[in-house]
Order: sequence, then structure tokens, then C-alpha cells
Amino acid sequence: MGKEASELKKAVVDRIVDKKHAVLLVGGSEVERVVSVEKLPPGAGEGAWLRVAFKEDELVTAEIDVEETARVKARITDKVNRLRQRGRKTGK
Repeated sequence: MGKEASELKKAVVDRIVDKKHAVLLVGGSEVERVVSVEKLPPGAGEGAWLRVAFKEDELVTAEIDVEETARVKARITDKVNRLRQRGRKTGK
């Protein structure tokens, strides 16, 4: 009758809406899924990368992907620093 929980997929917490709902972008195609923030693991806020599984439309598993979160934050920090350096070189 019901589907089994799907395999774990990568997702990022795109944003939190009204402190009640989290918008997740799931998988490589970044499918938007809205879930209750109560379903998120402790410490998962905007920009956190997760490993998630859904059973039909319900989030049944969510764990923070610490390595992916750190990797993406480092990449973004590096890009921001390079942009700042570029701005200094052009006198802006």
C-alpha cells in the first residue's frame, strides 16, 4: 500500500519561512520540498546540507551532511574573498 522510504539524497536548506517551514532543494535537479522545521535535525539552518529520505511526501530521515556543508561554505568564502581582492585591484 505505502511506499518504502526512498534512498538518502542530498538536499540543502534553501530558506526558513515564518520559523515554521523549511524549503529544501533536493537532489541534483534541486526539487523544492517544503517541510516542517520540526522535522530537521538540530543545528540545521539555512545553507546546511542534509542527507534526506522521503516516504511519499513526508520527510522520514534527515541528517546533517557535515562534510558537504563545510565544503560548500569554504567554496563560497573563497569566492567572496576573490571578489573582494578583485575589487581592491580595480580601486573600488
